[in-house]
Amino acid sequence: MSAQTERLEHDHVFLGADHDRHARRVWLVIALTGAMMVAEIVAGTYYGSMALVADGWHMSTHASAMLISAVAYVYARRQAHNPRFTFGTGKLGDLAGFASAIVLALIALLMAWESVLRLAHPVQIGFSQAIGVAVAGLLVNLASAWLLKSEHHGHGHRHRHEHGHDHSHGQGDDQSHNHAGHHAHHAPDNNMRAAYVHVVADALTSVLAIAALVLGSLYGWLWLDPLMGIVGGLIIAQWSWSLMRSAGAVLLDTVPDSGDLPGEIRAAIETDRARITDLHVWQVGPGHHAAIVAVATSEPHGPSFYKSKLSALARLSHVTVEVTKAAG
Repeated sequence: MSAQTERLEHDHVFLGADHDRHARRVWLVIALTGAMMVAEIVAGTYYGSMALVADGWHMSTHASAMLISAVAYVYARRQAHNPRFTFGTGKLGDLAGFASAIVLALIALLMAWESVLRLAHPVQIGFSQAIGVAVAGLLVNLASAWLLKSEHHGHGHRHRHEHGHDHSHGQGDDQSHNHAGHHAHHAPDNNMRAAYVHVVADALTSVLAIAALVLGSLYGWLWLDPLMGIVGGLIIAQWSWSLMRSAGAVLLDTVPDSGDLPGEIRAAIETDRARITDLHVWQVGPGHHAAIVAVATSEPHGPSFYKSKLSALARLSHVTVEVTKAAG
């Protein structure tokens, strides 16, 4: 019985290609939203406008939710080389996105509840003042949405570190770990998506409010404003659910649904004499995936042979290969 072990230390940094650019833009949007929030609260208090004060505090909820995204970017970058995070901090953005989706759902629920109360107990609306506030809020949200719109024009680069250990026991089995760091193009970032959905949701409520207020001022339809609030709440709730599902899928290590990465792995390795007996594929960061591949073959090769077959799969950043000699 003989054994040979080779090891190379490497990190597991699986942050998205646009991680730092996204972080800067989220902080800029928070500053823009916070400035507008303070201006509305101060102006509303000084001029006695509850519409201004209410909209200011409404913007504060979105600013607080986006703060979750911003802090997640900072923490993920600072802890990227922390060995306690076995597969890096790339999934921290998905955790933040899931938390932001919950906040968004609560905002939608609050909007719908307040709207139902307004339907039951209508109040007089200062239409001209409310329209001005809604237009100002819409402009800020459109500017924020433009800043947060992800372009995903990263420049890809790769580096590879490998460490393997081969064991021969009777039939023989080889195990090897392969780590390839790269930045993928067009990689979805649920943290950035969460911040973007927040400002788009706020913009949607502004558009619905403007439409309701204009029609209400022309025809006296006080019921239209709360009705639009219910519609907006339902739409935002649907966006929240979609974000929860995508972020939650990553957190639970489900098989990625963008492309058929497991199928590509099987196509690259399996032949008449080799088959994959166990395969696990999951996302470890935006554009980064890990895989554990167990190969049974009657003509076993070294781990590097199978790793070379997978090297063309750009989305595959971390691979563990186990090779077992099959009878016949």
